[in-house]
Formats: sequence, C-alpha cells, structure tokens
Amino acid sequence: MEYRQLGASGLKVPVLSFGTATFGGGNEFFKAWGETQLDEAKHLINLCLDAGVTLFDTANVYSRGVSEEILGQALEGIRNQVLISTKATFKMGDGPNDYGSSRLQLIKQCEDSLKRLKTDHIDIYHMHGFDGNTPVEETLKSLDNLIQSGKVRYIACSNFSGWHLMKSLSTSEKYGWSKYIAHQAYYSLLDREFEWELMPLGIDQHIGTIVWSPLASGRLSGKYRRNQPRPADSRDQKGGHHGPDLNEERLYNIIDALDEVAEETGKSVAQVSINWLLQRPTISNIIIGARNEEQLKQNLEAVGWNLTTDQVKKLDAASVTDPVYPYWHQRQDTTLVPLPEFY
Repeated sequence: MEYRQLGASGLKVPVLSFGTATFGGGNEFFKAWGETQLDEAKHLINLCLDAGVTLFDTANVYSRGVSEEILGQALEGIRNQVLISTKATFKMGDGPNDYGSSRLQLIKQCEDSLKRLKTDHIDIYHMHGFDGNTPVEETLKSLDNLIQSGKVRYIACSNFSGWHLMKSLSTSEKYGWSKYIAHQAYYSLLDREFEWELMPLGIDQHIGTIVWSPLASGRLSGKYRRNQPRPADSRDQKGGHHGPDLNEERLYNIIDALDEVAEETGKSVAQVSINWLLQRPTISNIIIGARNEEQLKQNLEAVGWNLTTDQVKKLDAASVTDPVYPYWHQRQDTTLVPLPEFY
C-alpha cells in the first residue's frame, strides 16, 4: 500500500480508504448502498487491514449514526491501528438546531460521534457541507477548540465550492486557528468538474483531496454496457445515486475507452477507473466502498501498478467535458491561468 501526505499536514494516509456508508442500511437511500452488519463489517475491515488500508471513513448522517456504531464496535481492540474519519453538518434531527455547523451543533455532534465510535478522538473531522447560515469564524473557532481539547486531530471539509474553502482558509490564517488540510470531493472519469477550480485551489493552497464516489455511483464499475439494460441491483437503479442526470452516450464512450485500457493492462474497468484518479494532482486518498468481499478485493487491486501516460491520455480524451463560465473563458489563454499539470 502506498501512503501519501495529506495536504500540508504531517499526517500520512494510505491511498485507499474504506467507506462505511454501506454499514447499517438504516433507510431506503442507504439500503441502496448496502446493509452490512457487524460480523460482515469486521470481516471487511480485516481484509482492509491485511491490504494496508488503515483509514476508515464514515459520517454521523450515514443511517443516522448506525454506520458509526457498527464501525466503532468493529474496531474495538484495534483502534490504535487505524485512522477514523467522520463528518458533521447535515441534518440529524427535526429541531431547528439539529443541522449545520454552529458551535452548539458541532460540539454536540462531535461528542455523539465519539460515543458511537467508542473512541476518545476523531483523526479527521469533516464538515460534510458548507453552512452558509453560520459565520465561518464560529465554525472554525469551534473546530479549533475541538482540536485543542484533544477530541479531534485534524479538520477537513467536503463538498465546498472554491470560495467556501478559500474563505475558510483565509479566516483560519487570520486568527491563527487550525486549517482544513483536506477536501473530500466528488470526482471521477464521469464527473470532472472538480478540475475546473477546486483542483487548482488545492494545488495552490496545499489541500489534499480525498475522493468520494470514484466509480460514479457504480456507473464505472464495469456493470454498465452499451445497448444493455442497466443492472437491476445497482445503486443507481435503487435510488442511491449522486450527481446530475446521466448523459448515456458520454458514459458509454468512457466505458469503451476503459474497456480498451482494461484489456491492455489485464485489469478490470473499476480498477482502471480508480488508478486513473490516483495519478491526478492533489489526490491523497480514494474512498472505496463495498457491499461484499468480492467487491472489496476487486477495488483493493487498483493499487500497486500505474497506467501509462498514453493510457491516461486516452481516458482523458474520452471523458473531457466543456467547462462552464468563467472556466471556458480562462482557457482561451492558459498562459494567464495555467491548467494543472496532468502529464
């Protein structure tokens, strides 16, 4: 397993982490992801540890805390061997203060997560989304206090826009508070908008990227094929997908290119999709999920080898999208706003 520095911090993380949103299946949305219970969770975690995957990602909102509970029970006795990432911000109740990133909510949700996870600290604590109702000073001061108390080691964000993240970084720097070291973001061959602003920001500000949904809700898993029905057991078909409406022609053009590269490398479509991500700028870690042992073992085989530059270029060409304003305008003269160096 390869380890990379997470942003500008001293923390090293494996390039793959295991996402536990499949643990529990507490409602219809999360049942579409998976319904892994404790015994199977322990088995999957042991497979991860055998492969060098020591970072486990969850969130308070995953099945309303059930994912954290199962992960906490599964890690009993081995907590000091692993890193835990969890999140706050999204709705955890029906009250007016049961969501967001206010001081009241963050302290409560952090303490609740610690109890469910059966631990005294969270290694990476993410803001699951940006809270535009709470002053960033309140959020970041609260997070800095959690770090000073020893309950949190590092802070990160997820699903922020570029100005959300830059404003947060600037505020932390102004007051000498702890900064976000990573951004957990949606990125894949199918969804490359991350490259337009968030990747250049990450390069400039030394923010590590943790990728969620690297297979685009299973669309890049190898199960989707041109002129064939969508797989009935897919997360997409069960209502658990993310992202905008699917452009099927573009998807199948990408899959055609993936098939060619998979044949050249002797790897699966999913493994090629993940390996492509590992060669992009700012990428520190990719969250892989699995509903069973077979899926997990397949995804673990995405590391330990690299696509050639020509293969990466082939996948880039098949998945390129026209950027929206102002990015298409900026790309008229890349001497002023250089693109990230991919090759």
